[in-house]
Amino acid sequence: MLVAITRGVSARIGACELTHLSRNAIDMDLARAQHRAYESALAALGCRVDSLPALDDLPDSVFVEDAAIVLDEIAIVTRPGAESRRPEAALIAPVLANYRRVTFIQAPGTLDGGDVLRLGRRLFVGQSGRSNESGIEQLRAVAWPYGYTVTAVPVRGCLHLKSAITEVAPGVVLVNPAWVDASAFGHVTVMGVDPGEPYGANGLLIGDRLLYPESFPATSRRLEDAGVDVVPVDVSEIQKAEGAVTCCSLVFSAQE
Repeated sequence: MLVAITRGVSARIGACELTHLSRNAIDMDLARAQHRAYESALAALGCRVDSLPALDDLPDSVFVEDAAIVLDEIAIVTRPGAESRRPEAALIAPVLANYRRVTFIQAPGTLDGGDVLRLGRRLFVGQSGRSNESGIEQLRAVAWPYGYTVTAVPVRGCLHLKSAITEVAPGVVLVNPAWVDASAFGHVTVMGVDPGEPYGANGLLIGDRLLYPESFPATSRRLEDAGVDVVPVDVSEIQKAEGAVTCCSLVFSAQE
C-alpha cells in the first residue's frame, strides 16, 4: 500500500515565497478544486491519501514535499531554506511518526525535499538556494547506514532540483538541460522537455504511471510517444506559487 500525505491549500497561498516567477493572482476556489482533483488522482493511482488540514498562517504549506524526505527505513524532517517555511517541518513530524522513525536536519543545515531526487538507492540533492552543504552532509550521514549514496548536483535557473529533473519511468528521467547536467545522474535514459516548456520536467511517478501537468502538452506528447503512461492533472493555480506535481504530496510505502 502506498500512502500519499497531502495538505490543503492555505488561504494565504497568494503570499507564498517566489524566487523565479512573477507574482500573479491565484484563484483560491480553483486552486482548492485543482488540489482536490490532484488528491483524487493519487487515490485512483492506488494511494491511500492522508489529507491534512490547511494551515492558513503558512502560505506555502500545501507543498508538503519540501518538509520531509521519506525513505523505506526512516523519515528525515527537513529544515527548509526559506525561514518562513520552517514551521511546516515541525508540523509534519508527528504525522510521519505514524509511519517511520523520524530524524531532523539541524541548524545550520537547510534542505528542501524538492531538492532530493531518489533513483533506487541513489539520492541526488540539488545545490540550490534552498539546500546548503550542511543539510546535504546531514542527509548523507543519515542515509548512508541504510545503503544510500548521496550526490550533490549543481542546479541553475530554477527553484529545486526536481524543477529540472524527475524520474518519469523506471530508469528514465525527464530533464531541462538548461537547469541541470543530466550526466551527473549516471546510467539513466534521458528525455528532454520541449524547449518551449522549460518547467515541464516535473512529473510524479507512481508505480508505472506518471501524474503530469496538463500545462505542458508538447512534453506530454514526447512522453506518450516514448511509451510513458501519462495521467494528466490540472495544477495551473498551484504552478503560480512555483509549485508542481511532486511538491504537493509525500508518497511512500506504508510497509504494513
